[in-house]
Amino acid sequence: MSARPLRVAIVGAGPAGIYAADALMKSEAEIARRCKGFATGVSIDLYERMPAPFGLIRYGVAPDHPRIKGIITALHKVLDKPQVRLLGNIDYGSDIDLEDLRRFYDAVIFSTGANADRALGVPGIELDGSYGAADFVSWYDGHPDVPRTWPLDAEKVAVLGVGNVALDVARVLAKTGEELLPTEIPPNVYEGLRNNKAVEVHVFGRRGPAQAKFTPLELRELDHSPNIEVIVDPEGIDYDEGSEAARRHSKQVDMVCNTLEQWAIRDVGDRPHKLFLHFFESPAELIGEDGKVVGLRTERMLLDGTGNVKPSGVYRDWDVQAVYRAVGYWSQPIAELPFDDAAGTVPNRAGRVLAGTDAAGTPRFLAGVYVTGWIKRGPVGLIGHTKGDANETIACLLDDVPTLIPAIAADPGDVLDWLAAQSVSFTTREGWYRLDAYERALGESQGRERIKVVERAQMLRASS
Repeated sequence: MSARPLRVAIVGAGPAGIYAADALMKSEAEIARRCKGFATGVSIDLYERMPAPFGLIRYGVAPDHPRIKGIITALHKVLDKPQVRLLGNIDYGSDIDLEDLRRFYDAVIFSTGANADRALGVPGIELDGSYGAADFVSWYDGHPDVPRTWPLDAEKVAVLGVGNVALDVARVLAKTGEELLPTEIPPNVYEGLRNNKAVEVHVFGRRGPAQAKFTPLELRELDHSPNIEVIVDPEGIDYDEGSEAARRHSKQVDMVCNTLEQWAIRDVGDRPHKLFLHFFESPAELIGEDGKVVGLRTERMLLDGTGNVKPSGVYRDWDVQAVYRAVGYWSQPIAELPFDDAAGTVPNRAGRVLAGTDAAGTPRFLAGVYVTGWIKRGPVGLIGHTKGDANETIACLLDDVPTLIPAIAADPGDVLDWLAAQSVSFTTREGWYRLDAYERALGESQGRERIKVVERAQMLRASS
């Protein structure tokens, strides 16, 4: 074939997908070296189900985290490159499928992330008042595809989990609506939080302080609110040999433990909302009455010497009227790709999608199809860790460049003509900037940086 850009579709325009695009552009010279047919660089289309890009950053990060939202600045630098196009408001699996993508692209990378809640198999989980953290996060982040209201009539609330998402959920539940108003929360979220009745939030972890998944900064931010009194149960400050080893080998673990120890011995102040941190309490049952949560039963856990825990057989009931499970995100299956239900990932080797094995046990791969981010490795680690995922996946793609099956309709205009013929309306990078300006203008009128638009139709109008 005559020289042309390597055409790559990336499905999912969150951090994982954008980091993959960045890694591809940084590899242009290597791509040309490996295949003279792609000597003119790369051409990348980022497909996104939402009208706006940035995935988890826009719809999975608490609104009072401007530091993390600042990652968008770095992502914009990639999105603004001439080699990249944004095609938003396109739903893979309904608007376009894998066969279609293979017509227009030499390679396809899936970076669809994880947006569902990991299941928690305890009795009572189906009761009214039992919620998934991912659903709550989507609500307070103004996701277009979730309900506009959220039940916030519980005065005492439990949050299960000791990761950063659990802290986000607990902090948002414990803050006042007025405290969160300066952020980008939309009007419906402000109204909901303004009427929130929660005055006690209890966070439960089944293991100890040394095994908590908080980052030190995220943990300390809990104590910055003038309305939240953070209280650590002293009975939860305990370490065994494995826990002490974890502290010695990780500065972050040691910082988290030190902070929790200081909070456990200080006097309780008079801030109006109380946020309790309990360790070594494993959820055993959600207690119900008339189909609603009226309590939580936990089992006390004991350290076993290795940093792991074992059950004690001692139970305690807690007076709460709502329970939020923040025990991890879970990816959804992707149409036409294999899926590992146990791991919640697309089976892969370093990013190459596995299609099974031959009679000799040699792995077979889907030609030209790759994964990166949480759909590749599972929903663990911080946003920055997806850079390593992207680099590994792109390294595999580079190795495969000489053997990729060339797209039969590789001109960048071909896919746009096809989308128009299918009556698929999509947003673009320029449309995103119009929506961005619109949201900033809404915020400026109220002295705020931005007010997020929730309704998909309104997002599309502002993007046009």
